[in-house]
Amino acid sequence: MKVKTRFSPSPTGYLHLGGARTALYSWLFARHHGGQFVLRIEDTDLQRSKKNISDDIIADLRWLNLDWDEGPYYQTKRLDRYYSIIHQMLKTNNAYKCYCSKERLESLRQNQIANGKKPHYDGYCRNHYTSNSEYKTYVVRFCNPQEGFVIFKDEILGIIKFSNRELDDFIICRSDGTPTYNFCVVIDDWDMKITHVIRGADHINNTPRQINLIKALGADLPIYAHVSMIFGCDGKKLSKRHGAIRVIEYRNEGYLPETLLNYLLRLGWSYGNQEIFNINEMKNLFTLHAMSKSPSIMNLKKLKWLNQHYINNLPPEYIAKNLKWHIEQQNINVANGPCVEELIKLFGKRCHTLKEIADTCHYFYEEFYDYEPYAAQKYFFEQLDIAHQSLHLIRIKLTSILNWTLLEVRNAIHSGANEQIGGIRVIAMPIRIAITGSIQSPELDVTIYTIGKIRSLLRIDKALIYIEKYQHIK
Repeated sequence: MKVKTRFSPSPTGYLHLGGARTALYSWLFARHHGGQFVLRIEDTDLQRSKKNISDDIIADLRWLNLDWDEGPYYQTKRLDRYYSIIHQMLKTNNAYKCYCSKERLESLRQNQIANGKKPHYDGYCRNHYTSNSEYKTYVVRFCNPQEGFVIFKDEILGIIKFSNRELDDFIICRSDGTPTYNFCVVIDDWDMKITHVIRGADHINNTPRQINLIKALGADLPIYAHVSMIFGCDGKKLSKRHGAIRVIEYRNEGYLPETLLNYLLRLGWSYGNQEIFNINEMKNLFTLHAMSKSPSIMNLKKLKWLNQHYINNLPPEYIAKNLKWHIEQQNINVANGPCVEELIKLFGKRCHTLKEIADTCHYFYEEFYDYEPYAAQKYFFEQLDIAHQSLHLIRIKLTSILNWTLLEVRNAIHSGANEQIGGIRVIAMPIRIAITGSIQSPELDVTIYTIGKIRSLLRIDKALIYIEKYQHIK
């Protein structure tokens, strides 16, 4: 059997982590078995579907490097096929027209709830067809079996059983003429020869309805695998505060696609104690039998840890390309400072995301005109004499360097520290603030060396003037 999977998002909302994980698992399963992966856009909900969201979902999948062999198919371009099947089902009495008003359906629902019953359609029009009903608005319902059970083996959850008495005659075509999800997905999977349906556990209740429809049509049943849900760290449904944002927002926050794929892979699947997987390992090792039945818990700390790993271990030129995009978002001209690859060496061990690096690196490329208020107050104003002495001393040491090397800069700092009471503990912070404007930076010697002699001396001079003005005011 040639394995064929699909990812079929609805463009009623953007691609989030749950959908991206489903796409990844479907993609990996196909790639592992040398099969095909199909992208299908389920856009028959005309009121809620948006073309721009479809385009954004496709863009997000491309950023994740999840390619497809067929598609993207759009359900709205397959309407003639759906109508043909519905017409055939009406002729063979596998479906019927339902003329029940909204008022009748709502009354039925309220009565069932009041009597402690599960709300579902009672099959009235299935049993009470009238010929003059043709002039009324109607929906088309599937004739679901009224006896027996739907039993199927889920590749993750095991044997699942539903009673047909619990399943009503669901709508396959709305009153406005648009076919419904449960109908379209069956026809699509049939026509596209999908062998394995991998999707979220929230679809389990749809599966028995779809299986009954497949059997009524005489189509082949696919193999089902329902992936566990993702919860926040508090055990509640994943929401925006847990990190449930559109996939591309992770790029905007400074994450790499490799990070997100690795994280999503492990969010419900395991291979021993291994945490880091490259894409080839993912393809070679992935199986549905290693999936967890339990809900997965979102952990942003682990996501950041993974991202830092990839920042420091993927090829520097690749990281630099991604980092440059973030720097450009801040309108920083990288021609005025070190090459972007140098920033990875400087900040890779300190920052968890590329955005953090971009937010922090500005003083390597452009001048700043303000100091962090807390830093200036604590290390300039509250220690005026020490700050003044330290900056004068380091200025003399740096000026005397003839061959500007990292070693010479390091020696100058150590020499200045040895001549200052309190040593490096006292001298380092005023210098760091003078050079960068903040109390956070890579190692002081590397920072000064990378910024350069002329700019470092000018910034020290600016800091001295700043302190002297405060002394004068005081």
